[in-house]
Amino acid sequence: MTTAIEPNTFPVSQTAEGHKRYIQPRKNYASRQRANAIMLTLTGLLCLLAIVPLFWIIGYVIYRGGQYINLDFFIQLPKPMGVPGGGVLHAIEGTIILSLLSALFSIPVGLLTAFYTAYHPNTVLGVIVRFGTDVLSGMPSIIIGIVGYTLVVKPQGHFSALAGGVALAILMLPTIIRTTEEMIKLVPGTLREGSLALGAPEWRTALKVTLPAAMTGITTGFMLGLARAAGETAPLLFTALGNDRYEIGKIITSGVQNHLSIFQVLGNIFEQPIDSLPLTLYKYTQQPDPALVNQAWAVALVLMALVLLTNIIARVVIMIRSPQSRG
Repeated sequence: MTTAIEPNTFPVSQTAEGHKRYIQPRKNYASRQRANAIMLTLTGLLCLLAIVPLFWIIGYVIYRGGQYINLDFFIQLPKPMGVPGGGVLHAIEGTIILSLLSALFSIPVGLLTAFYTAYHPNTVLGVIVRFGTDVLSGMPSIIIGIVGYTLVVKPQGHFSALAGGVALAILMLPTIIRTTEEMIKLVPGTLREGSLALGAPEWRTALKVTLPAAMTGITTGFMLGLARAAGETAPLLFTALGNDRYEIGKIITSGVQNHLSIFQVLGNIFEQPIDSLPLTLYKYTQQPDPALVNQAWAVALVLMALVLLTNIIARVVIMIRSPQSRG
């Protein structure tokens, strides 16, 4: 004797007696719709709750800092305390120099390390590197500053942009290594195998096949690491220290007038204390002068804009390269 099957039901299992069980899509449909609406509403409210502080911070920084943004703020050095006016040219140039140095030190090392850990994940060295990268990513940045002070500042005998660049490069390494490693793992293995089968050596396969295929994600990792380094203050307290009179234009002009070589001019740029936007922000907020505190808000706005610009550039690079990689 066969059992009548209700419409809109589907067999899902069979009992021990041989009877089939069926699911009924229409059963409790209204209650499931209500539960779905409640959860969607709750999720939306929680997302809004998470976004509100972000927009509140951005809006407040724009409101406070935008009042003190002008041309002199970008092209002048700081004035003595109590004298109105002045700018943060030294901090902007210092941030650029420190970012370039940290990228120069960290990107080649991080890229090569990521290729090794991606291709040899189960070797002793690969496991140690991955474990060390995870530990380093959670290391407080002030400890990195102390390490930079010990490794660079003490042997040199003075604070410098070079020491600050080394400290920030150490901070960037974990982000670059892990992001690059994951992007390399996402590249289909058939591409690498096909290149090796055609007789290409391992290094050429990595350089000509794997790297271009993963470049979009790798670029994102570079930008994330650079954005983190650009916003750090604690490591620079022990390495770069700060310099209100730092101006690249004057250093280059003085070098040309004194007939110095390009290496001597670069030495003068990198071998002296240097300031940065986060470091200037920290110092200005500690001052009793209201004018410097007001400029600190403007510095915060410029720093936030630079980080945003870095992320926009990363997105543009990804948009440009994505059609090329698909093609």
